Amino acid sequence: MKTYVPNAAASDISAKKWYIIDAEGKTLGRLASEAAKILMGKNKPTYTPNCDMGDFVIIVNAEKVVVTGKKVTDKLYRHHTGYPGGLKVIPYKDMLKKHPTAPVEAAVKGMLPKNSLGRSMFRKLKVYAGPEHVNQAQKPEAYEF
Repeated sequence: MKTYVPNAAASDISAKKWYIIDAEGKTLGRLASEAAKILMGKNKPTYTPNCDMGDFVIIVNAEKVVVTGKKVTDKLYRHHTGYPGGLKVIPYKDMLKKHPTAPVEAAVKGMLPKNSLGRSMFRKLKVYAGPEHVNQAQKPEAYEF
């Protein structure tokens, strides 16, 4: 007997579901790991590591996410411009003021594969700072963890 291995062609594109997660009061890392799990499709019995079998995720109230300890003052986001001396460092509290959705997006992106498959998974993530979102037509299901 052969082992059934699903592929992208066999997975129906209309079978992709939409989930909505309320980030208010949730810890950043725990929220990000649950969202990444859904985006990769690890919550399904048909999970295949080399295919994008995941669903769409909408995260609302991203500005109300919680971090533990002294991360509000100590956590830093770094990126390099590519020029000599081009290291840019932004503290968490400043990032939250300027781009309220960026910490959640960065946390989820860091938990996805670092290749073209991970980039396609990341495109299925929609993050909104407040409680309103523009994806009501997709009829998202509430996801609790």
